[in-house]
Amino acid sequence: MAELEGLEFGKSDFVLLDEVTMEQFMENLRLRFEKGRIYTFIGEVVVSVNPYKQMDIYGKEVIEDYRGRELYENPPHLYAVADAAYKAMKRRAKDTCIVISGESGAGKTEASKYIMQYIAAITNPSQRAEVESVKNVLLKSNCVLEAFGNAKTNRNDNSSRFGKYMDINFNFNGDPTGGHINNYLLEKSRVVQQQEGERNFHSFYQVLRGGSDELLKSLYLQRDPAEYAYTSQGASASNNDSLCHKAVMAALKVIGFTAEEISSIYKILSTILHLGSLQFTNDGEHVIIVGEDTVKHISELTSTEAENARKTLLYRTVATGGGEVIEKGHNEKEASYGRDAFAKALYERLFAWIVGRINSVIEVKDYNPALHGKNTVIGVLDIYGFEIFDNNSFEQFCINYCNEKLQQLFIELILRQEQDEYQREGITWQHIEYFNNQIIVDLVEQPHKGIISILDEACLTAGKVTDTVCLDSMNKKLGQHPHYTSRKLCPADKTMEFNRDFRIRHYAGDVTYSVEGFLDKNKDPLFQDFKRLMYNSSDPVLKEMWPDGKMSITEVTKRPLTAATLFKNSIIALVDKLACKEPYYVRCIKPNEVKSSMLFDDGRCQHQVAYLGLLENVRVRRAGFAYRQPYARFLQRYKMTCEYTWPNHLMGSDQEAVEAIVNQHGFEDDVAYGHTKLFVRTPRTLFTLEQERSALIPILVLFLQKVWRGALARMRCRKLRAIYTIMAYYKCYKVKAHFWEVERRFTNVRNMADYGKSVEWPTPPAALVQFHRITQHLYRRWWARQLIKNIPPSDMAEVRAKVAALSALSGERVDWGYSRAWERDYLAKDSPLTSTNFVRITKELKNKDQYSQILFSCSVRMLNWFNNTKDRALLITDKHIYRLEPKKHFKVQKRIPLDSVVGVSVTSGSDQMVALHTASQDDFLVHLQRGQLNPNQDRVGEMVGSLTDHFTRIKINFDIFWEACGTKIVLYTI
Repeated sequence: MAELEGLEFGKSDFVLLDEVTMEQFMENLRLRFEKGRIYTFIGEVVVSVNPYKQMDIYGKEVIEDYRGRELYENPPHLYAVADAAYKAMKRRAKDTCIVISGESGAGKTEASKYIMQYIAAITNPSQRAEVESVKNVLLKSNCVLEAFGNAKTNRNDNSSRFGKYMDINFNFNGDPTGGHINNYLLEKSRVVQQQEGERNFHSFYQVLRGGSDELLKSLYLQRDPAEYAYTSQGASASNNDSLCHKAVMAALKVIGFTAEEISSIYKILSTILHLGSLQFTNDGEHVIIVGEDTVKHISELTSTEAENARKTLLYRTVATGGGEVIEKGHNEKEASYGRDAFAKALYERLFAWIVGRINSVIEVKDYNPALHGKNTVIGVLDIYGFEIFDNNSFEQFCINYCNEKLQQLFIELILRQEQDEYQREGITWQHIEYFNNQIIVDLVEQPHKGIISILDEACLTAGKVTDTVCLDSMNKKLGQHPHYTSRKLCPADKTMEFNRDFRIRHYAGDVTYSVEGFLDKNKDPLFQDFKRLMYNSSDPVLKEMWPDGKMSITEVTKRPLTAATLFKNSIIALVDKLACKEPYYVRCIKPNEVKSSMLFDDGRCQHQVAYLGLLENVRVRRAGFAYRQPYARFLQRYKMTCEYTWPNHLMGSDQEAVEAIVNQHGFEDDVAYGHTKLFVRTPRTLFTLEQERSALIPILVLFLQKVWRGALARMRCRKLRAIYTIMAYYKCYKVKAHFWEVERRFTNVRNMADYGKSVEWPTPPAALVQFHRITQHLYRRWWARQLIKNIPPSDMAEVRAKVAALSALSGERVDWGYSRAWERDYLAKDSPLTSTNFVRITKELKNKDQYSQILFSCSVRMLNWFNNTKDRALLITDKHIYRLEPKKHFKVQKRIPLDSVVGVSVTSGSDQMVALHTASQDDFLVHLQRGQLNPNQDRVGEMVGSLTDHFTRIKINFDIFWEACGTKIVLYTI
């Protein structure tokens, strides 16, 4: 913990204080409050200081941090205690309880909410519907009980005006299966009277401010709380009553209250408000009610007869000794007293009925231990803390008695836990001096001699017994008691009034009580007429609340127990219930009276620390040894401080390794060795180890980072090597697979008619794309070779020319003569009459110009610039292009070197137009003649193929142009 929370936040466990003094305790408490650390441990006890602000320490992530962890593994928190109680219950099948105490405004109610939320969050991971239903009811019950049991006081805007103990039952899986709620000492006097600046219970303001217009109309209510005597005191203050009303209505429905029951609840609330508005006056002989309409409203809301309600408010039925029944009229004071007593009783019974109704829903049903396993319990006690006011009355007396009993149990259980642990570990137990408050408990509850017995005796005594007479009786019987005094017993003490005050010296401090009203509050009288009136109501909910109203007035009944005795019995039962459970404590402290998140009032806090017994708790916890830890955990935390235990020891046991650590640091005189734990006497030893550990941690962290980073780098390197190896093998496999597939497909192509032209090539892997293209090229060359190897050499020139023409004209010119034999030298063959002269001329030109072969010859028709046509002859050799005059024995009209030709233009149609382009731009346009024997013969393709083949073989670029023909635009290919 010292590492989780640095020393700048103070000590997270008060047990680790250097000296156990009030000054050091308060200094540490103040420092942690100012640093925003509102929780601090005392061993397994959590001290909680109300921060008076929202804190981001309760979300789902924080819950996960504390789930299943030990107390000392995380900073102090309510969740740590809740988880410890849950683990003890689940792992050891042991009933546990969490006792939350502190004065009003210290944060008890919020603490109980967070504990309930934590338990709900960590249970039922499988989301079983029946378990979720129980959890929802348990959580929603808080909302309902707050509305009907909490009120705004001068100390707290949401003060619990009752004590609450909730048992949560769990099955063997650790999931909640039900529960039970006990309530203690509801402050019912608040219903009819509140101190200045305070409010009545929240429920009244919520129904007035949050109820619908229809609801208020049906209840005969006005929306303004100032209209009613019982709520006018807090009419100006608002605690989001409208929103809270909606939340309460929703919670009631979730819990399982029916619409009729909810209606009855609000009818009872409105009845109480109307009762407060009743006024009584004296007409001379009798007391009458002012405003009969209010009585009619009350009778309608309670489902009773209006006349019966009126008579109950004005008269009291009394049975005489002879069995005669007479009606005795009230005076104004008695009528007002009866009205207020009735209002208080109505609210008290309503609250008790709501608690009982919730219990009927959440109680464990059809439980069979043999079938369902052991049923374990976690109890949560949220009860009022010690109260010392300027004017302390019967309620403060009961509350402080309750705290005496709980303090007694607290000290006993803490001592018992300490003693049990020492015995388990074989450590000699040392007697611890502490204040035993049994003497104060006896002062209050001892039979025949205690204050409660004296009060009961006064209430049972016939005749007029006043509070002063009762005080005199206490002075006589308790005058020698060291913790009791009064002004009569101590005349010099002017802080007390004669015949009014007495003082009890509680463990938390001296409290002066005013005896005025003690007897009335202890008797808690309510005329039997009111009970019979409610029992005879036609409303089943009201009838159920008043079972004692069924008795006739003439029936002799046992006098009911007094309020103090009932409270004493319930507290004794509560203590017995807590004593059989493993307890965990939350001690709540209120830092100031102005609800400030910045102010820490030393005086107020010191007073609370005193009456909560926190300093005594620290002394008990560290009376023998301040710190104890299992050997394995101690070794895990401090093994780096000893060379013999780091990183792992080679000794026989963890205890020997721990002894090595202790001896190396010289602490052997400050520790004791138990069977499973090491006990450290003083906190200084622990702090020395912590400081050395804190100094070593950065070095170890750097070392571990270095080792881990190296390990990560090596793992990454091995992975990369493996990846590259796999990639290499895979690539090799893909290459081989591709080769095998190509081989398989092309094995038989020599024997195929098309030499494999129809075989589909497999898709190559990326690494073989270039190789694949080369392979396809080689295959095509081989395929071409297979086709042409049987062609005679004399036909090869024609084949090459056709191939050249195909590459130039394919797709652009439909018919270019590829299907016929190409003669090339048509002038020598077309006309026998002229062929002799042409052959003679070609021989002369061959001798003169030294050409090797004739590429093409043909009769043409020339077109000049004047649109005149003339028949000519065209001769193309490998040296020149000749334009000849056929009519003049093929006389040469023009000679153009072949290497000066830069291009040929043809059309895409079937015409025979050809344009020859020269470098000197001396172009000429000719129309090839088809000849007399073959008038449909296309010779353009032959001429283009011959020229292209020739220029290809001598490696000179040659351009083919496509010209516009008529309105058709044809493509130029360069």
